[in-house]
Amino acid sequence: MKINRFRKHRNILIILRNAISMILIILAAVSLYLLIYSNPFKFVFPVKHFLFSGNRHLTDDELKAFSCIKKGESLLSFSNEDICKRMLKSPWIKSVNIKKIFPSTLLITIKEAEPFALLEMNEHLFLIDDQGNLLEEIRDKSVPFLPVITGDPFRDKQGLKEAINLANAMNRKGLSTQREHIEIKAYKPHEITAVIDGLEVKIGEGQYEEKLDKLLKLEEDIKNMGIHVDYIDLRFSGRAFVKPVIEKVIK
Repeated sequence: MKINRFRKHRNILIILRNAISMILIILAAVSLYLLIYSNPFKFVFPVKHFLFSGNRHLTDDELKAFSCIKKGESLLSFSNEDICKRMLKSPWIKSVNIKKIFPSTLLITIKEAEPFALLEMNEHLFLIDDQGNLLEEIRDKSVPFLPVITGDPFRDKQGLKEAINLANAMNRKGLSTQREHIEIKAYKPHEITAVIDGLEVKIGEGQYEEKLDKLLKLEEDIKNMGIHVDYIDLRFSGRAFVKPVIEKVIK
């Protein structure tokens, strides 16, 4: 009888222990759920101050909108990596550095893209960077002085790439700052043409610095000789063709 009572008592203890274990497991699961979904850090270290550095074109409000972080959110509730990913979606932002300054400040330092040229496409004007990425459309009348590239990069990417290479060479030679208007027609690479202060120059693909050196010398010679030029053709290696304007004589 004693043995039976002992076994019965032991079985009750086992059942009770299992029940307690099950309750503890359920409580742990509920606690974990609440921990994940109720955000226990929501009211800890709330963001009260935003500091921005490196922005010249973008405003502080625009950067704040790109970050998707609102005032009052906890510094512990988001990762720096997530903010960087969101902000880098803007073509204006080349790099981002995030720093949390406890207890209440978020410091965002960015490097902006530099406007390199204007792209005229389908009767619209866009700012582009030196990789050909569209930064924004120019909608007002105030247009910055930059080389104008005409063409459609979606139809001929190689043509745009060569036009950008030519514009880079012009920058290195100082042409971009010395002339009043530069237009680069980005057709097929071998048809690349520049219009520099009204003078049409057929440049073609490659050897841009060498061709520009030749152009500068030709311009000086043309000026000294007083020739009115229709266009200059520099597409052929080692040679340059100057087509003078044919003046019609009216009798």
